[in-house]
Amino acid sequence: MSRPFLLLVLALVSSELFAQVGDRANGKEVYEHWCSSCHAPGARKHPGTSALEFIYKGEKSGVLEERLDLTPELVALFVRNGVKIMPPFRKTEISDKDLLDLGAYLSPQR
Repeated sequence: MSRPFLLLVLALVSSELFAQVGDRANGKEVYEHWCSSCHAPGARKHPGTSALEFIYKGEKSGVLEERLDLTPELVALFVRNGVKIMPPFRKTEISDKDLLDLGAYLSPQR
């Protein structure tokens, strides 16, 4: 399958999935387990934070928990597909429910 087709399918599935409300407390646990080792504060210790700080050059925070532009759909897109050195995460690693919760945790309505 082509990447655009996969992104379209993900958008359709995620729109239905994200019509639900995620559990932000569980989302924080998911973040701490799967994401914080690369994306927590402190660019010198966290390669994901360092990469995002390099890309955004101060226009946006490199720390995911500080971002104001993340939506559950965008979080799902990056988690399921990966980007650059970030690997994609399978449903056997981060379930759809946990992904919904992670998106709720990282979205700005916290």
